[in-house]
Amino acid sequence: MTSGSIRHHGIGRAFTTLTIGALALFGGVAQANPHPWQLNLTRGASTWSPVPYHLNNISLAVCTVIGLLVFGAMFIAMFRFRKSRGAVAEKWSHNTMVEVVWTTIPVLILVTLAWLATTGLTSWADTTGSQMTVKVTGYQWKWRYDYVDYLGKPVAKVGFMSKLDQQSDDTRQLDSGMDPYAVRVGDENTYLLNVDKPLVVPVDTKIRFVITSGDVIHSWWVPATGWKIDAIPGIVNSAWANFTTPGTYRGQCAELCGQDHGFMPIVVVVKSKADFATWLAAQEAASSAPAAAPQTAQVAAPAPVSAGGQG
Repeated sequence: MTSGSIRHHGIGRAFTTLTIGALALFGGVAQANPHPWQLNLTRGASTWSPVPYHLNNISLAVCTVIGLLVFGAMFIAMFRFRKSRGAVAEKWSHNTMVEVVWTTIPVLILVTLAWLATTGLTSWADTTGSQMTVKVTGYQWKWRYDYVDYLGKPVAKVGFMSKLDQQSDDTRQLDSGMDPYAVRVGDENTYLLNVDKPLVVPVDTKIRFVITSGDVIHSWWVPATGWKIDAIPGIVNSAWANFTTPGTYRGQCAELCGQDHGFMPIVVVVKSKADFATWLAAQEAASSAPAAAPQTAQVAAPAPVSAGGQG
């Protein structure tokens, strides 16, 4: 198309500014842990969690650039080259070079994104070299954690149920009159996000999670790991995580599993290796301690009655 004496009015600069602004908006917010109104994924706290974070940002950047180019070209064509401004349509309808370019570039983009996604998934699925194994079993509406081995040695009888903490459970009851915003741990609101017994793991350790279910399908999801995986009855799924920073990381069941699905939180406490070794030794000692013998009530024997005393 041709048009006479029409100025650019800085369209290119405007598009560049818009692209940079969009990427800054969606890419910069995710530096912190998940919080209300966060626009992007969290970076997580494991060695693998940056993989989906960066893949998401790359995909968003590609979509943003394509959207700006396509809609920009469309609006320029509609407003700059409209008939009322004297634009005269060209007579050609095909251009081999242009068609080759706009076919080749999307193919290269898709191949690149597929390669990034595939390598990320294969690295996530590779649990070889794990230093610790934890079995996770989902139940309505709680989790069970069993420690299988640590540093090549079996763990003796360390396992427990983990369910919604009592304060959240009391608050959620109908007509409880309790304020959900008052359910806190320190400065953090933990309403429906805290448990009575968290999963405790060591830092800088490749942990293999074997995940299944005892009733219906659940999904074990802690955003700090960068992944979630379904817990399916009769099937054992596996994944791994290596936490890089000690702290408390929260998650929830991510698969609709019944009436109390929303009250099935997950809490992972990451300790230093020394603190975890101390905690694990205490748990093993408690599990191997002999159970206290039940105390039976002492019943006094009735006094003997002499034969002569009977009337």
